[in-house]
Amino acid sequence: MSDISAAAASSATATSTQTVAVLGLGAMGLPMATRLATGLTVHGFDIAQARLDLAAAAGIATFASAREAVEGADALLLAVRNGEQLDEVLFGANGVASALAPGAVVILTSTVGTDAIPGTAARLAELGVGLVDAPLSGGPVRAGEGDLLIVVGATPSDFEKARPVLTLLASTLTVVGDKPGDGQALKTVNQLLCGVHIAAAAEALALADALGLDTAKTLEALGAGAAGSFMLSNRGPRMLEAYSEDGAEVLSRLDIFVKDMGIVGKAARSVGLAAPVAAAAEQLYLLGQAQGLAAADDSAVIKVVAPAKRTA
Repeated sequence: MSDISAAAASSATATSTQTVAVLGLGAMGLPMATRLATGLTVHGFDIAQARLDLAAAAGIATFASAREAVEGADALLLAVRNGEQLDEVLFGANGVASALAPGAVVILTSTVGTDAIPGTAARLAELGVGLVDAPLSGGPVRAGEGDLLIVVGATPSDFEKARPVLTLLASTLTVVGDKPGDGQALKTVNQLLCGVHIAAAAEALALADALGLDTAKTLEALGAGAAGSFMLSNRGPRMLEAYSEDGAEVLSRLDIFVKDMGIVGKAARSVGLAAPVAAAAEQLYLLGQAQGLAAADDSAVIKVVAPAKRTA
């Protein structure tokens, strides 16, 4: 496992003439593409014309189809929801894999679990294309600032091809293994902790409210002590907004953790490992989805524990 320094990142990208295609210019895709355009040639595609217009204004070359966008690209940056969507984008009826030139790499930034990776890597290899497994953490603002956390599983040669892209996007870039799937494995462990921490923070703040405590002061006190965590300090304020009319701003949808905790559970079962705390957290997210909170910010999981505030 190795970390790539900021100095190395700057050196790697300063002289790059690489072209990268970004498919999907939504909340994360557009800021990533915009960031990449500061040092690389970027091709972009989205099904929404409004997103294409925004990309063009940011100096990104836009195309009428995904296949056109990837033609001539050295790398394809891909963010998909799950393994099924990954397969459809690359190998479906309008799949782009066959439009990539031999020697190109696909950089997968999504959390899809390890199961989808071997088959995808093998099919790409038949086309002379490498797969760089590079799931990331961080929201749209951090994407635009090049402040993402990215873990990578890839062969050394494929990683070097992807390095100019990854170093522009990441403030912390860690190579965790030399094969695709290693990045997914580490991200699965990461998501176990994140999902459990959010659920625990929701229970804690709900209990504070039920005990008649000032939840804002409780959050401040907890964050300054041994019980503090990134997820408590990050999601806690949004949990306090969950009961407002509009709820908290959606920065990470609740149903993302339905997906990710499902991946965690499947991974644990595949190696015969009990993960009871993760399983309990998964049930909270599933209940939230069933209660109509799928598209709400994941901090709304507090409403599963406590549907309404008790103190004024």
